[in-house]
Amino acid sequence: MNSSLSEPVMASSHPAARPPVACAFAPASVGNVGVGFDLLGHSVAGAGDRAEVRRIDEPEVRIAAIHGCVTDLPTDPRANTAGTALLSLRAALDLPCGFELVLHKGIALGSGMGGSAASCVAALVAANALLDPPLSREALYAFALDGEAVASGSRHGDNLGSMLLGGLVLATHERLLRIDVPDAWHCALVHPHVVLETRRARAALAGNYALGEFVAQSTHLALVLAGCYRGDAALVREGLKDVLVEPRRAPLIPHFAQVKQAALDHHALGASISGAGPSVFGWYDNRRDAEAASVAMQAAFADAGLDSDAWVSPVNGPAATLIDSLGDDA
Repeated sequence: MNSSLSEPVMASSHPAARPPVACAFAPASVGNVGVGFDLLGHSVAGAGDRAEVRRIDEPEVRIAAIHGCVTDLPTDPRANTAGTALLSLRAALDLPCGFELVLHKGIALGSGMGGSAASCVAALVAANALLDPPLSREALYAFALDGEAVASGSRHGDNLGSMLLGGLVLATHERLLRIDVPDAWHCALVHPHVVLETRRARAALAGNYALGEFVAQSTHLALVLAGCYRGDAALVREGLKDVLVEPRRAPLIPHFAQVKQAALDHHALGASISGAGPSVFGWYDNRRDAEAASVAMQAAFADAGLDSDAWVSPVNGPAATLIDSLGDDA
């Protein structure tokens, strides 16, 4: 899917003919995919955030409640990623109504699994279902970027694009490009029970970089993209090596070298830090290796005294979707 985001947003979108409430689920994601800093990400089946959005008569956005594994997020919509995304949507469409949001966090803060992005996307997909006609997923991207900036201080779409479209997505400031990979390819994602704030992880990247590092990283990104398009695991294995960002962030993650080696020991195409960390991922050309690797990666974290959670997902993971309800706790 090759989509330009420069098309104008339809100002005629009107919610009157739609139901007053909608619920959506947005999956977790692996941001950066090692070699695609702020550009490349893929969704992960399993974990995710859910949002219930209700249309209200007042021309405002309000956050009624936050449930789940994180409950101390700001309820001021201007300081909340999902709230800011809905404010941006309202302003762009000049809607006469407002939205009330109930958020259920299934992704821990500072996990490197796209938690702030998932909140944005789930809220936008639910609110979009209340519009008549609804906007395209690509048209929601700019609003999600506004929300993501609240959490990280920058407008990057590596997590957002994969959640909006599903699977592996190349996300620039203006465009989302879905990249198909073989269905057999899987990811093992392991999240240790420690918090690494995105802003701290980004601060670790300050400093000078050698031109050779950029050339090597560009080479690796090109090999990964070519390997994905061709379905050539050997090309991906040659390219999935982050020489630019990983060396600067690895010291922030306990036992990272051992966890990465455990991933590589089980025939990974490559392994690196998921998003800003501390989660670690590996890519595999079959599910069985990914499952075995996830166990070994958890064991490596356990050697450092850290409990962890693990997911095994196709690289062609799911997109955000509408669901029936939030469940009893919302």
